[in-house]
Amino acid sequence: MSSNSFAYSEQPGGGEAAELGQEATSTISPSGAFGLFSSDWKKNEDLKQMLESNKDSAKLDAMKRIVGMIAKGKNASELFPAVVKNVASKNIEIKKLVYVYLVRHAEEQQDLALLSISTFQRALKDPNQLIRASALRVLSSIRVPIIVPIMMLAIKEASADLSPYVRKNAAHAIQKLYSLDPEQKEMLIEVIEKLLKDKSTLVAGSVVMAFEEVCPDRIDLIHRNYRKLCNLLVDVEEWGQVVIIHMLTRYARTQFVSPWRENDGLEDNEKNFYESDDEEKGKSDKKRPYAMDPDHRLLIRNTKPLLQSRNAAVVMAVAQLYWHISPKSEAGVISKSLVRLLRSNREVQYIVLQNIATMSIQRKGMFEPYLKSFYVRSTDPTMIKTLKLEILTNLANEANISTLLREFQTYVRSQDKQFAAATIQAIGRCATSITEVTDTCLNGLVCLLSNRDEIVVAESVVVIKKLLQMQPAQHGEIIKHMAKLLDNIAVPVARASILWLIGENCERVPKIAPDVLRKMAKSFTSEDDLVKLQILNLGAKLYLTNSKQTKLLTQYILNLGKYDQNYDIRDRTRFIRQLIVPNEKSGALSKYAKKIFLAQKPAPLLESPFKDRDHFQLGTLSHTLNIKASGYLELSNWPEVAPDPSVRNVEVIESAKEWTPVGKTKKEKPAKKFYSESEEEEEEEEEEENSSDSSSDSEPLVYLSESGSGSGSGDTGSSSEDSSEDSSSGQESETGSEVEAERKTVSKKNSKTKRKSDSEDGEKKNDKSKASESSSEESSSTEESSSESESGSDSKPVARKVAKAKERKPQQDRHPPSREVCLLDLDDFNPASAPVALPTPALSPSLIADLEGLNLSTSSSVINVSTPVFVPTKTHELLHRMSGKGLAAQYCFPRQPCIFGDKMVSVQITLSNSSDRKIENIHIAEKRLPVGMQMHVFHPVDSLEPEASVTVSMGIDFCDSTQTASFQLCTKDDCFNVSIQPPVGELLLPVAMSEKDFKKEQGALTGMNETSATVIAAPQNFTPSMILQKVVNVANLGAVPSGQDNIHRFAAKTVHSGSLMLVTVELKEGSTAQLIINTEKTVIGSVLLRELKPVLSQG
Repeated sequence: MSSNSFAYSEQPGGGEAAELGQEATSTISPSGAFGLFSSDWKKNEDLKQMLESNKDSAKLDAMKRIVGMIAKGKNASELFPAVVKNVASKNIEIKKLVYVYLVRHAEEQQDLALLSISTFQRALKDPNQLIRASALRVLSSIRVPIIVPIMMLAIKEASADLSPYVRKNAAHAIQKLYSLDPEQKEMLIEVIEKLLKDKSTLVAGSVVMAFEEVCPDRIDLIHRNYRKLCNLLVDVEEWGQVVIIHMLTRYARTQFVSPWRENDGLEDNEKNFYESDDEEKGKSDKKRPYAMDPDHRLLIRNTKPLLQSRNAAVVMAVAQLYWHISPKSEAGVISKSLVRLLRSNREVQYIVLQNIATMSIQRKGMFEPYLKSFYVRSTDPTMIKTLKLEILTNLANEANISTLLREFQTYVRSQDKQFAAATIQAIGRCATSITEVTDTCLNGLVCLLSNRDEIVVAESVVVIKKLLQMQPAQHGEIIKHMAKLLDNIAVPVARASILWLIGENCERVPKIAPDVLRKMAKSFTSEDDLVKLQILNLGAKLYLTNSKQTKLLTQYILNLGKYDQNYDIRDRTRFIRQLIVPNEKSGALSKYAKKIFLAQKPAPLLESPFKDRDHFQLGTLSHTLNIKASGYLELSNWPEVAPDPSVRNVEVIESAKEWTPVGKTKKEKPAKKFYSESEEEEEEEEEEENSSDSSSDSEPLVYLSESGSGSGSGDTGSSSEDSSEDSSSGQESETGSEVEAERKTVSKKNSKTKRKSDSEDGEKKNDKSKASESSSEESSSTEESSSESESGSDSKPVARKVAKAKERKPQQDRHPPSREVCLLDLDDFNPASAPVALPTPALSPSLIADLEGLNLSTSSSVINVSTPVFVPTKTHELLHRMSGKGLAAQYCFPRQPCIFGDKMVSVQITLSNSSDRKIENIHIAEKRLPVGMQMHVFHPVDSLEPEASVTVSMGIDFCDSTQTASFQLCTKDDCFNVSIQPPVGELLLPVAMSEKDFKKEQGALTGMNETSATVIAAPQNFTPSMILQKVVNVANLGAVPSGQDNIHRFAAKTVHSGSLMLVTVELKEGSTAQLIINTEKTVIGSVLLRELKPVLSQG
């Protein structure tokens, strides 16, 4: 289509000028789009002639070009009359493109759109289901209130269409019509009620979406369709599954009693004080144990297979359903699926981790086996790091706290200061929740007070202050130590916290407190307002407890505060003066000044920020934002007494038997008494004898695995939780036969059957496994088969027969099946033997050594891209403001993986307008690149105001060379030739590897792949920190841990080819060092050697 769309853009100046012109027109209003080219009217005339042609090929070509114009933002509304004429075309491709055009312009050109209403009405009777559905879609997209009756009639007719695809579009149109005219609600509810009875999986999701949009409170419409929706759920399209699961979650909370009662045994055991033992015994006899409703069990059981869905939204929906409506003993099955989602992109991780953070507060045991999955990786963004840290803090207990504290010790050294501060807060929370490690955490935080990073010290002071409030009498030495830090700490919050601590404990440090006040009085005028308030408080407390030494000092501070610029400080000064300095005007409060200032303050409660989110339904926008969003439907509380379950009963239709595959009828047993226990025992014995599947007796839902019942022995690890769930459910329910009957019904669901009569419930269980083997394959093709043919659903029994015919081979002839990988059967999910993924190093060799010690596995070498150790702030001039007529441009290398391509180097360009006029349409035009080099340009900047600046990102593939990338930086009026030449150090990405792996790779890169040089410098320039600083300043290298003090190693890989770049600095005796570089890219290695040598030599 792109070639066609450019065909009419040819003009003098070549294709590049045409492309530039199209980019420029996309930024201006549609009405003026054709003002730039005088020949546009001729092109539209050409399109009109093509649309009036007798040849379908010419019409199709014209429609492709018109849709291409719309995609580029051009105004094609004047072609409306010529396009509408082709609505009646017999060519389906032309019709579809015409409908796309009309959907785009129908709302803008309402009068013209009304002219084609009769055409759409005729198309609704077309024999082709795709045309009928497209006509309904276009008709519902015309947002004109006048045609509401026509739309209503079309929706009613489409809801009775033979094609499930048309009925699906009718459900979509219901929502559009409701938003256009809410007064049609009652009539639309009738259509929804009719569509809810539809048996097609293609329609189910769409009609439930319409139900949620139009009448979510009409639970009565769901009663008779509840079991059908549960049984169809596994075969519905993914987004339909999400909607249905959320709706059924709300339904279950209104129709079933709470399954959590069995855990709340404390209230049941209490008895009235005046009741006798006999009365209590009589009451206990009347109490019946909790028995789960079979329909409740049906929903929980039928959603469980969806935990293996590829769609993260489906897995999240099932997880919230289990959390909100399943027994607490069964909710643990969702933890493995949620942890699997942490392999997805960062947006999915963010939502999943938020929900896990909420769950982990109430039920720690669910996620404790997967603790290592929440370890922070250095490549994680800050938002993910913070959430993982929150979960680790929630899961902390006496057993794992030592491991977690070691992790936190590594996190504190992170380059990400926000994350480091959050880690210190997490350490404080662990210290408050686990009393055994309070002193250890406190000592560790005190050690952090000597850290060179001011933010780490400040956060440590704040957390120590909160911890000392809990037991201040035992830690006088810490308070003295913190008082000494006042001279070095500059962060206002930390200084204020130290002053508050000294003031609260002024009687325990009588010699230090007055001296601190003296120092603070000197710097009072230059302090932050927060610190000034605490200086006033400290002065008041010392005046009340040690007035001999501090009376004059306090009065001096009060006089300074009296004339301060901040009115809060002036008010506080007046208040304190009247309260502590007695005079004839003092009121009764001055007698209680000491009690007021030195009262015992309650210790702060360090809680998780996710503690108050549990009242929102998991997985919703409201839960993510922690505020009620528009359209949010609250979950109701469990009813005390379950409503009448008979409302969900449906008469059994005899014609349902025709849907049963022929192969099954031979194995059906004659009807027996429904509640016969002996029948169930016989069935179990037969199943054990005939079935070779090791998990079939404990796991009736074998279709959880894509490999079918044949993967029995290989899936024992993943189905252990499933089997325990089924066994526990059997104990909970009194009516075991009813539950067994329900379980059989669910297995038949996979063959697209409805609920059978009592006579069909005696089917053997070994039929279930065969039906389940084809269910996963069948479900993926259900949509296509039903949308392409009106009788798509009729072909399903035939497909079932074919699938079953392949399974006719005797079970004993099969070889033991090899283990197949399922989504939930991944080795690293096994909590017992899961290898730990090393967090990638981000700082110094000592940090990496800490991380390396956490590796509990004996797996092979791990070489991953890590975050940069250092990001230089140096910028390079791209365009001078004089040369650029007021436009200046500078570029820098942020040392981050490029989002535009794995082989590209990320470049940030800062555009500044130093002129007095607005600069418009800043973009990149002609690119003059060497062979093989590629460039991803930034999006055009529409306008740049005077004295304003903007930063844009672009990616350049330099092909592992320092060649110059030349291009034109253009504005609306001018073009300027500019070029970017990368330093060799920016063509690298840092990697993390162990010392062993480094030596192994270095041994393979010797001879021609090795270059070296001798460096001479003063000994003070060869300290580890100086070497690290100098090396990473020149090149984007990662530090490698070293067991020898005189050898420093660094590693990276080239961005384009991924070739390793190994740098070694080996200190010799005296003031010399050996610089060695090993790499396949010998040219880059020699250039890097030339750049590193003078840097290491200079002081």
